[in-house]
Parts: sequence; structure tokens; C-alpha cells
Amino acid sequence: MEDWTGTLQLTAENKNGKTVSKNVYFQGALKIMRPVYHDNSGKVCYYILNPGGGYLDGDTYKLNICLMEKAQVTLTTQSATKVYKTPYEQAYQETIITLDKGSHLEYIPDPLIAYEHARYKQKNIIHMDKEATLICSDILTPGWSPTGKQFSYNMLQLITKIYMEEQIVVYDHLKLQPNIKEINGMGYMEEFSHLGSMFAIGPKTGDELLEKLSECIEEFGEDCEIGFSYLSVPGLSIRVLANSTQIIERIFNACHRIINNDWFNLTTCSLRKY
Repeated sequence: MEDWTGTLQLTAENKNGKTVSKNVYFQGALKIMRPVYHDNSGKVCYYILNPGGGYLDGDTYKLNICLMEKAQVTLTTQSATKVYKTPYEQAYQETIITLDKGSHLEYIPDPLIAYEHARYKQKNIIHMDKEATLICSDILTPGWSPTGKQFSYNMLQLITKIYMEEQIVVYDHLKLQPNIKEINGMGYMEEFSHLGSMFAIGPKTGDELLEKLSECIEEFGEDCEIGFSYLSVPGLSIRVLANSTQIIERIFNACHRIINNDWFNLTTCSLRKY
């Protein structure tokens, strides 16, 4: 694919304990805002911006993110990713991430909102050193429909591949096609409307962390369903089914705080955009 609607490249490096950008490039309908340092840890936060306001028919986006040794980056979006009607060709986004030894990435985009007749495919490919750490998440939200139908989008496809030392350790493939098959029932959305996925991979992951996370989610009651799974490497996945974006965000924020405290003894900063 040659003519991308938007491209973005970011390489970050550690300089004397502070993460700075070594290379930044963006073109088309993707931009990256100036770096923000929320605390004195040296970790930097970047906000990705789509000035077009949403993904339209045939839009294609490519992101290349590289964290050099010991770099620490929080990467998020300025607002939700909105996918509108795509009558002729699906919207597509591809993200390639490389994490060198001792680096840490928090990739926490705002929710993905798919509106009526939207078709969207997303591919995240991550290559990480065994001593790197990663926290990444996605939240899928059905957009407003004039008919009031809950799942009015045509297709959402999310593929995540995570490699460690060139060996694939995570292959996650989610494809929802409510216009072809009912997805509200058992085995799919289980009568819920929103879906959240989070991966946390780091050498310090263990039973103690899982116990802390399990205790934390008890406060969320019966408004959602939450599941944890260990990965084949030190790490875990978290799935959440709920009926609102806010519930999933609160759960992920709580889990994020616990993981950061357990791995680095750090407090997680707020990424609010208002």
C-alpha cells in the first residue's frame, strides 16, 4: 500500500534518564503533538491527532513506533477514533512497534467508535525484547444509529501479533460482522455492547500481580464481565464486556495503576483530554 491517508513515524531514545524523540515524521491525516512529561520519572507522553476528525471510505493509516534501549513512552490519542460509513472500501490502520531492551511502552488509545455501515480493519504488530515491557489496550464501542440498532456497523476486525525474540507469543484475532451473524448472544457479546482488551507483558508478571488485579475488579459488581488469562511468556490479557465505555475505562485505569505500581513502583498519570 503506497498512498496512505496518514503516516506517522516516531523513534524515542533515553538520554541521561529522560526519554526524548530521536526521529519524528508525520504526513497527511496523522499528526503527533509536542511531548508532555507528567512527572519526574523521565517517561514521555505523546498524543496522536487525526485532524480529519474520523476514518472514511478507503482511508488507510500507517504508524511506525520504535523505542530504543530504556526509553519509556506513553502513547495515546487526543480523542476517540471514529469510523464512519464505508460503502465501497473498508478503512484500514497498520501499526508496527519495536521495543528494545529495557524499554517500556504504554499504548492506550481512546475508544474506537464504529458507526452505521462502518467497516474497519486494524493490524498491530509488535516486536519486543524479553526485557522490554508493554501495556496496550483497545475499547470497541458501537456508534449511534438513526434506527436505534445497537450493532449497526458492518465489520470490525482487529489483529494483534506480538513477537518476543522473533518468536510469536500473542496472536489475537477479533472479527465482528453483525450484518452477517448476530453477535449479541452467547459466545460473542453475551448481551453486552462494549468490548475492551488489554495486554500487559513484563518479566515481573506473576501470581501476586494477578491476585491484586482480581481484588481490584470486585468493586465493579455485575455491570460487566471480566476475564484474565496468562500468556505463554510473563504477561497476561484482560477482557471486559460492558454496556458503556466509561465502565471499561475505569477498569483498565485501575488495572493500569496496579501494574505500574507493581512493576515500577510508579503512580499512573491521568491521560484526560479536557
